[in-house]
Amino acid sequence: MIRFDYRAPASLDEMFGLLEEYGDEAKLIAGGTALVILMKQRLVRPSVLVSLAGIEALRGIEAANGDPSAGSGQGLRIGALTTHREAETSELVRDRLPVLADTFRKVATVRIRNVGTVGGNLAHADPAQDPPATLIALGASVELTSASGRRAVPIEDFFTDYYETALQPAEIVRAIRVPSLPPRSGAVFHKFLPRTADDYATVAVATVISLDEAGQACRDVRIGLSAVGSTPVRARQTEAALRGQPLTEERIREAAAVVKSEVDPISDIRGSAEYKRDMAEVWVRRTLQQAVAQARGGS
Repeated sequence: MIRFDYRAPASLDEMFGLLEEYGDEAKLIAGGTALVILMKQRLVRPSVLVSLAGIEALRGIEAANGDPSAGSGQGLRIGALTTHREAETSELVRDRLPVLADTFRKVATVRIRNVGTVGGNLAHADPAQDPPATLIALGASVELTSASGRRAVPIEDFFTDYYETALQPAEIVRAIRVPSLPPRSGAVFHKFLPRTADDYATVAVATVISLDEAGQACRDVRIGLSAVGSTPVRARQTEAALRGQPLTEERIREAAAVVKSEVDPISDIRGSAEYKRDMAEVWVRRTLQQAVAQARGGS
């Protein structure tokens, strides 16, 4: 491990002061599950680590009722220092957005989930991580904060390139806001990984669909994918092929086929690019079928 100094501020103001003092020499650390590995590999060489662990303003899971940025109904606000395990086991998350709890349950191993944080996961911007797919499908936004104020960014706009985000210098992820599901909705996440259960996915897909009053046509739909591009992907063309249409088996299959033109995977040990495109179509179709059945009250 490289040599570095360590600072542990107790407030956001103190943390922003340290970032101003040390500038590019400083790196923020939350759970450290990614940063420590990068430091050991000499890919990142900060002279100062600024820990976020003591900043209580970044913790907690709470209802976001009445907050326009969180959507209508019983939305959630999840603090950036919330661990994956805390989000997975939270009764509030399980009750209001079970698909989100299910997604966090599938991240790596329980040892990693006990340390890795929701905000750190997003700021790291690994395109193969699981939570971004579901957060995109749920229409979440990322609350960012700096010494000069706060702003909110739709999560599909937060990821800008491979391991790059919309974060500005001296700006941090403060929280994630997730709206509630509309009536007559289904929400499903699947992580396809033919290797071990703690591996990165070959492809991960989350689908949220809401039906019209008759329960036959698509009123709205959002589809997020991970591990199929330089950033997590929102499948807008696939969504457009479904929105306002009757949800027949044929329509679902036709729409799922569209996703192959929306993804740009690379070939690696988890599959060739062609295989990943095929799997994206397969798992978009399956999540759509299951989300529709869920919205209609099926299993």
